[in-house]
Amino acid sequence: MNINKAVDKAFETQGLKAIADAPVEALSGITAADAQALKSALGISTVRQLGTNKFFLWAQAIVALADQEG
Repeated sequence: MNINKAVDKAFETQGLKAIADAPVEALSGITAADAQALKSALGISTVRQLGTNKFFLWAQAIVALADQEG
């Protein structure tokens, strides 16, 4: 994976641990308004919190399993 496509330009030289603990705005395409909405709705303020959020993990699992159904 080319991490530079996934993160904002300011984070391209950062290590993965630093990016994981960075604000969600470090991800390419997430605006300050998006970040505020995530924080208000789900208490998510870092990339790590977003990546480990139970609702997002459940959704990923459902989609993966649905793709395996006949």
